[in-house]
Amino acid sequence: MIALTLGEIAGIVGGRLVGGDPSTAVTGSVEFDSRRVQPGGLFLALPGERVDGHDFVTAALDAGAAAALVAREVDGATGAQIVVPPVDRRETNAMALAADTDGSGAAVLAALGTLARAGVDKLVDEHGLTVVGVTGSSGKTSTKDLIGAVLSAAGTVVAPPGSFNNEIGHPWTALRADESTDFLVLELSARAPGNITELAAVAPPRIGVVLNVGTAHLGEFGSRDVIAATKGELVEALPSAADGGVAVLNDDDDRVAAMAGRTSAEVVRVGLGGTADVRAEKISLDDEVRPSFRLVTPEGEAEVALRVHGEHQVGNALAAAAVGLACGMDVEQIAVALGAAEAASARRMDVRVTADGVTVINDSYNANPDSMRAALKSLAVMARAGGGQRRTWAVLGEMAELGDDSVIEHDLVGRYLVRLDVSQLVVVGHGRPQRALFQGAVQEGSWGSEAEHVGQVAEALAILDERVEPGDIVLVKASAAVGLWSVAEHLLAARGEENQQ
Repeated sequence: MIALTLGEIAGIVGGRLVGGDPSTAVTGSVEFDSRRVQPGGLFLALPGERVDGHDFVTAALDAGAAAALVAREVDGATGAQIVVPPVDRRETNAMALAADTDGSGAAVLAALGTLARAGVDKLVDEHGLTVVGVTGSSGKTSTKDLIGAVLSAAGTVVAPPGSFNNEIGHPWTALRADESTDFLVLELSARAPGNITELAAVAPPRIGVVLNVGTAHLGEFGSRDVIAATKGELVEALPSAADGGVAVLNDDDDRVAAMAGRTSAEVVRVGLGGTADVRAEKISLDDEVRPSFRLVTPEGEAEVALRVHGEHQVGNALAAAAVGLACGMDVEQIAVALGAAEAASARRMDVRVTADGVTVINDSYNANPDSMRAALKSLAVMARAGGGQRRTWAVLGEMAELGDDSVIEHDLVGRYLVRLDVSQLVVVGHGRPQRALFQGAVQEGSWGSEAEHVGQVAEALAILDERVEPGDIVLVKASAAVGLWSVAEHLLAARGEENQQ
């Protein structure tokens, strides 16, 4: 965070400083978990699903926090508190504060956003910070990681860990930037129209990347047209081309390409087609489904060999390349940075090999129909690499938040994996979506021991322990709430890990 005193912070958020010296400087990070508070930091008293952050103000101050940002003064706490004014929750589109029953969380969250905005504005105006925003139905985190890797070759980068992309994680990440930061790379997630507009107001991006309009969160939005309208809020938030605004749009997605008409920023189209400004040609995949391609841009061409897995990473890499170009990097510098980039966020196409030769693909952090198909395609391609045909396993769970389309989308995934000739399917969970996935595979022609349907992870592990053999490839994928990564972690722990690809 930029250097600020308690008095300055109270002034920025319109709060009242209690029990502290206005001249005291905040020298540590901003945290909402009291266990992570460091001496000199600022603690945020946010409500959680089970606890209220106000209950931990005393612990945070005792741990050395310079102050706590609170919605109500905590009696008996020894140390500084900045008491923020109430807000009308009806005026917010909060995604992450379902536990906020009394409005205290909304008040602290509003103050957090205001503080982050003040810091970002100062860094942009006085230190030349470039803010990059990324949104899309899928691929945000992988693309954010690639953008971070590219820009790290040109300066100091702050980016969120994993998918820290809602109204808490977004300003929390923005406040990680300080006077030494050159680039701030942020994900923008949404579960309702207006969410992206609000996030963009916290840290206004100069460069905005829109990857795709898919079916993630379809149950909450109702239609892909509403999803497209919401994702397009990012390009509407960009400054004009004259003021340096750049919109990076996936030209292979018609709904994204159409967003060019919604922005006054410079539009850079990326994709595989000939109309894309930044495109990939001569794509090939190695035995571990790591893509190589010819990067073609208006500023020149270069060969790129990615270390991340999956053909879908080509589009993500093109978006990262376009951002690098918009930040003044040359093509060769971008190509080298892309080639050195490793998967930075856990449980996303994380490919590892056990000591006895089983390949485990841990893509269990999240799932929607588009990312599920991409992962299954990578599994099938990997199985045929080198001219052979290795046995493949798909251990799958529910794709959440698909609304009325959930059953049919799970059915289609089941049919799709059979068409890809995936050898073995294990569906985990007895809900309607999981039953539809299993039945889709059965009706498409996978039956008997080729398709198993179990209720618990332990049952899936028993099947895998008994039947997985050296040389097999096991894909594990489901929405995050399922927690299916325990399957991948069990396989690696039980068989021993040979190396990380």
